[in-house]
Amino acid sequence: MRRRITTLTVLAALVATVLFALPLGIAVWQYYHDDAKGDLERAADATALAVSVDLSTGRRPIVPPLDEEDDEAGGEVGVYAPDGRLLAGTGPAVAGPVERQAAKAVVDVVVGREGDEMALAVPVVSGSRMTGVVRAALPLSELRLQILLTWVAMAGLAVATTGVSWLMARRATKRLVRPLEELAAAAERLGDGDFTARSPRAGIAEIDQVGEALGTTAARIGQTLERERAFSAEASHQLRTPLTGLRLQLEAALETPSADPYAAIRAGIASTDRLERTIEDLLALGRERRAPRAELDLDALLDEVRQAGEALLAPHGRALRITREDPPPTRVAAAAVRQVLGVLLDNAATHGRGTVTVVARDAGDALAIDVADEGPDLGETDPFATPPSDHGIGLPLARSLAEAEGGRLRLSRPAPPTFTLLLPAAEQNESPRSVQSVQ
Repeated sequence: MRRRITTLTVLAALVATVLFALPLGIAVWQYYHDDAKGDLERAADATALAVSVDLSTGRRPIVPPLDEEDDEAGGEVGVYAPDGRLLAGTGPAVAGPVERQAAKAVVDVVVGREGDEMALAVPVVSGSRMTGVVRAALPLSELRLQILLTWVAMAGLAVATTGVSWLMARRATKRLVRPLEELAAAAERLGDGDFTARSPRAGIAEIDQVGEALGTTAARIGQTLERERAFSAEASHQLRTPLTGLRLQLEAALETPSADPYAAIRAGIASTDRLERTIEDLLALGRERRAPRAELDLDALLDEVRQAGEALLAPHGRALRITREDPPPTRVAAAAVRQVLGVLLDNAATHGRGTVTVVARDAGDALAIDVADEGPDLGETDPFATPPSDHGIGLPLARSLAEAEGGRLRLSRPAPPTFTLLLPAAEQNESPRSVQSVQ
């Protein structure tokens, strides 16, 4: 690309130089011919004035010396009689066609080429009588030399101009191509998975705009991939909750062989269904975009929470209490809320003690769901901190799911440990519902 841009620039400079030099060269040729003609005419007129008296009286004329410039150029002046004889000065012994034409007194000045000279003749007249002809001549070789030297100077200037164009093209090419090469390298690093790749500013608006767009794209791809990786890592924690319940049920069935095996099988199938539902929820949450939500069916959700909680707590002899206290309606993804409550139940079953209480209540402009147990005081511990943490990676996932639905998840009380999920209430609230408990 560098060579192509440089070549095109130099070629454009050459074309422009040639198009300009051709008419200029012709103008130079014409200028030197007109200048030589003017010098010869001036010298001939001055000589004619000087010898006109001598020619009219029949005396031998005396030719005045030429100017220093005309003499150095090799010019010569001669005076001829009307019959063509050379009377004085320098020139052919016999008048040529130019002098003979001037002797006819048809025109005042006759210019022509005689041999290797440019000749100019003017008639000398006394009254109505032709008394002689003055001839001034200049070697064409001298004229050609002047034209050639000028053309050589023009060619040298053209070469210098082309050289400057080449240097400027290289500099401009370097300035243009280097940012593009750096941009291509950044794009290649981005393709290799380096989402921190950025292209430095080039000072060229168009290239900088492309670089900024590439940087923005790289940042978005990196953030998206980071979120997906974090979600995948954290989601694996969610799969352990129904697996743990299934394992506990199977272990309990093995420890009590006298118990009804069909009950253990039915409980295992229910846990398997919850596991399948968890996988479907995680896949849906990983794919879906934020869109208008249907109203959350809180009764069905709390019933699922009761089944999952009893499967986790019953093998340890712990109870689950679910209470509704006039909760307002909300429009959020049921899968997200289900997974958040599943994390809180698993946390209470793993790290808490005693009875686990779930309360769905009205919190003003939000639906609040409290999950509490009788475990030890958490003190200054941040349960949402990423590992190392005694609460694993489920709570950070639950918080991110809550925030994705426009809600919040926080530790409302450290003792007894109580986590509160706040979800924005729908605009149209349903009629108040009476308080009821499910044991």
